Amino acid sequence: MQVDSLSSLPLWMIVALGVAVAVQITLNVIALIDLYRRPVAQVMLGNKWAWVAIILLVNFLGAILYFAVGRARTPQIVETAATRRETPRSVADSLYGTRDGAESE
Repeated sequence: MQVDSLSSLPLWMIVALGVAVAVQITLNVIALIDLYRRPVAQVMLGNKWAWVAIILLVNFLGAILYFAVGRARTPQIVETAATRRETPRSVADSLYGTRDGAESE
């Protein structure tokens, strides 16, 4: 099948192509922004330029590879009231200030 112009393609194919292009551009932009903001220590291979090339040159798979294996996982520490050992009085004091004549624990 020979295609002479874009207008000879069916409408559904043009729409699908437009959606695919929009998804690819969005994925690439999000991946590049994440790569820019991430410290080098949290990037696999330790080389951001290699990931820029992979993201831009490997089409859909480049951004997907970056999100799947390119980012080093960092443990997230969630600090809760139980780990801080706060009392109800210290929470109230931090919210509303200490009461006159009363000291914080």
